[in-house]
Amino acid sequence: MTPNFNIYAPLLIASLLLFSWSCYRRFSLVAVGKPEDRFQEPGRRLLDVLLYAFGQKRVIARQFGLNHAIIFWAFVILLIANGEFLLAGLFPEVSLAVLPESLHHLLLLAFDAVSLLALAAVALAAIRRLFFAPDYMATSYASPRSLEAFLILGSIALLMLAYFGLHGALIAMGKGPAAAYMPVSALAAKILAAVPAENLQPLTSFFWWLHAIVLLLFMNYLPHSKHMHILTAIPNCFFASLEKPNTASREEFARGETFGAGSVDQLAWKDLLDGFSCTECGRCQSACPAVATGKPLNPRQVVHDIKINLLKGRLDQEKFQAGQPLIGDGEGSVSEDAIWSCTTCGACMAACPVFIEQMPKIVKMRRHLVQMKARFPEELLNLFENMEGRSNPWGIAPTDRTKWYSTLEVKPFAANESEYLLYVGCAGSFDSRQKHVTVALATILNASGVSWGILGKEELCCGDSLRRLGNEFVFDRMAKQNVKLFKDKGITKIITQCPHCFTTLKNDYRQYGLELEVTHHSEFIDSLLTSGKLKLNHQVTELGRIAIHDSCYLGRHNDVYEPPRQVIRAITGSAPVELERNHQNSFCCGAGGGRMWMEEHQGSRINLNRIEEALATKPDTLCVSCPYCLTMFTDGLKDLQSDQTQVKDIAEVVAEGLRPAAVSI
Repeated sequence: MTPNFNIYAPLLIASLLLFSWSCYRRFSLVAVGKPEDRFQEPGRRLLDVLLYAFGQKRVIARQFGLNHAIIFWAFVILLIANGEFLLAGLFPEVSLAVLPESLHHLLLLAFDAVSLLALAAVALAAIRRLFFAPDYMATSYASPRSLEAFLILGSIALLMLAYFGLHGALIAMGKGPAAAYMPVSALAAKILAAVPAENLQPLTSFFWWLHAIVLLLFMNYLPHSKHMHILTAIPNCFFASLEKPNTASREEFARGETFGAGSVDQLAWKDLLDGFSCTECGRCQSACPAVATGKPLNPRQVVHDIKINLLKGRLDQEKFQAGQPLIGDGEGSVSEDAIWSCTTCGACMAACPVFIEQMPKIVKMRRHLVQMKARFPEELLNLFENMEGRSNPWGIAPTDRTKWYSTLEVKPFAANESEYLLYVGCAGSFDSRQKHVTVALATILNASGVSWGILGKEELCCGDSLRRLGNEFVFDRMAKQNVKLFKDKGITKIITQCPHCFTTLKNDYRQYGLELEVTHHSEFIDSLLTSGKLKLNHQVTELGRIAIHDSCYLGRHNDVYEPPRQVIRAITGSAPVELERNHQNSFCCGAGGGRMWMEEHQGSRINLNRIEEALATKPDTLCVSCPYCLTMFTDGLKDLQSDQTQVKDIAEVVAEGLRPAAVSI
């Protein structure tokens, strides 16, 4: 059928112009963000789009993801049908029937099938929101049963029903295209056969106009709703970081510059695009340890507030005027309590199906508070002073960095003699419990005949906590000192026992022109066992049932999961027990992002949440690969008064196998 041209043409043109203007307004707001290069390696980016945007890899990896994937693919396939529909209203001769018959029939079958699947999927989504909505779907600004959610689901359902009604009526009138290839529409035609013949034409017009009006309204509603992600999610996947966003951008310190992000236009344009790309699915929220333990932080809320803040601003002659502070209280501002609650564990980023980068935004806001406002939790004052004055969190004299090896043969690093630098780190040098790990690692290296040395009192802190806490100025100075020291000493290979040192030296220092071969001790020990350089005196059985915990900075931030497990299998003869949340879904110990040096004043303790999960597996030993995790787990076991389980670092577990085998009498 053909609509009234004089009504439809102005309606379509007005709708397209309004849609274009709405999109332009939003994308022009994105452009107020700071420049950032996200265009390198376009081929690799296109592959990521195919895998994650069109392939929906992250979406279908979680429960109920397949339902969303069905709706997405229905949307993509029906773009063709809806494009034909809109054009045919202006130009009746426009039809897919001009295609080869076999291809046309295949398309008709596909349109019919995906329309039915989409209808079923939105029905399931509505039922889920009404009766089985998971807790993480709710936020302070949106409910699973919100009007917007059902408006979108209802619009999609109406489009599908109008599609079947229109084609069913056409088939009933004998005008339908290839009814044999449209089984659902043919079924609708049988139902409509009961309608008097003279009423079929008006019914066809009704369904045509219903489809047209809902489609045009839906199109123009998108830019003003969270469903703008339909337009921005694919480009957001294209512009995703090619490397894991486990570091932060450098700042140039010059007079008159501003640091961090105190207003929304001080964020990068990709940060602002993230706001429009958020699907509000709640996956980041469900993965966040701060949310799980009742802290003020919700990564989903942070992204939402940035978007609202941007929308409340205005462009005045291409100059952006913020409508409200970025950091503060109320919708559209991120509270300081939320900013300081982040452990930078990266769980939110790993969970996000469209590669939103929540953690870097929080670090940028921390930078503003620390460097521009000198406003930060009181307990960080000593940390910052100790780091600046003595290059370690406790403010201990640098000469004490060598006390851990009083009974061991340890040599200083020499460029022409030592192959590896053992970067001991602050915890390994000063923390009384972690010193045992350092001794165990040194024992392993000596037993393997590895050529290694240390910097001793010359070693400086890597600056991890400073950078994650937003004190970029002191971190920058410390990083430059370390880079100079490493280059002067001719250091090219480093072994670390701390994932935070590991990721900082390996990833952050690249920004300072230093390319190092940095290996975490779990990886290095695994290579020693695999190559046969490390020989055990006996298989370790005395530690009982061993459960393993994945450090956020070793696992999620650097994809090191298997080496610790392979080491445990090699030295005990059996695989470690897995906690319920493991590998990429591992739960934080609560100490990352500088939280090691801060108290938890709100909600419950993150380490207790993790320890309770670990104790559910009834382990004799909890195995970790991080000094922060070691401290948090040890403290957690004390708080829960659990003396049946011990915590050991992977190096300590291996060192048990180097002891002489027990002699039975």
